[in-house]
Amino acid sequence: MSRLRLGFGLPVSGSWARPANLVRIARRAEELGYESLWTFQRLLHPAEGDWGPMYRAVQDPIVTLAHVAAVTEHARLGIAVVNAPFYSPIVLAKQLATLDELSGGRLDAGLGLGWAEEEFVAAGVDPARRGARTEEFIACLKAIWTEEVVSFDGEFYRMPAARVDPKPVQRPHPPLLLGGTAERALRRVGRIADGWISSSRHDLRTVGADLELMRGAARDAGRDPDRLRFIIRGVPRLTNEPAGADRQPLHGDAGQIREDFDRLAERGVTELFLDANFDPEVGSPEADPAESMRRAEHLLAAFAPRP
Repeated sequence: MSRLRLGFGLPVSGSWARPANLVRIARRAEELGYESLWTFQRLLHPAEGDWGPMYRAVQDPIVTLAHVAAVTEHARLGIAVVNAPFYSPIVLAKQLATLDELSGGRLDAGLGLGWAEEEFVAAGVDPARRGARTEEFIACLKAIWTEEVVSFDGEFYRMPAARVDPKPVQRPHPPLLLGGTAERALRRVGRIADGWISSSRHDLRTVGADLELMRGAARDAGRDPDRLRFIIRGVPRLTNEPAGADRQPLHGDAGQIREDFDRLAERGVTELFLDANFDPEVGSPEADPAESMRRAEHLLAAFAPRP
């Protein structure tokens, strides 16, 4: 069984998302041996309706990681995810290449398609055919990062012949990871991406079948499925006493949750990051920031990676 690599979600949502807390969590996670630090994107929250407290006030993921790059040394810096349709390839390519250079080649770039109608309206983008648009976006992004003289002429995006420098530190480019839960999205991971990032609500009981679907799509595309990374965003519910037999994965005492880590690794998951932002008692604008930090630091200590 391969070792499950552990990461931690940075404070980017709600009242605990403050500069001092960001630095404190990032440095403490690195000290404890966590191998990656993660952010996510949410552009807005509708005035009518409720997407959940974790989405009501969210910092920009790229700017946040640039700040963290300056105060850490070893941990990889992951975006889980930014939605490609909200950008042009040249703008995002430049931002991410700069972040990769500032971090010394530590960037993991997660991309999504987007799901919120309000965000598409605000970004001035038509959500129709966003899957095809994102595939072309990725092809253009790779061209910008790898070709000395870039020229791209697609259905959605065009690049006049140009030099776009500097290139990312990581070659041929930073790992491109895709989100998504639908079968079409999972097959897309196997065909064109370096790995997959689950949503916070993904059913971890079916993850083995999901991973095999992506691995099969990679084989069908003539790619090596063993090179794919499978990353779970875990939202633990840590209790003092063991939970009952009907508990959900990552719910229970520390021993039960560590057993879940082992089961995920057995099913082929390569990485997992704990994301306290999706705990409504942490990632809400109305949560007490001191209590949010206490809960997050308790998680950090409870699941510090073993040597």
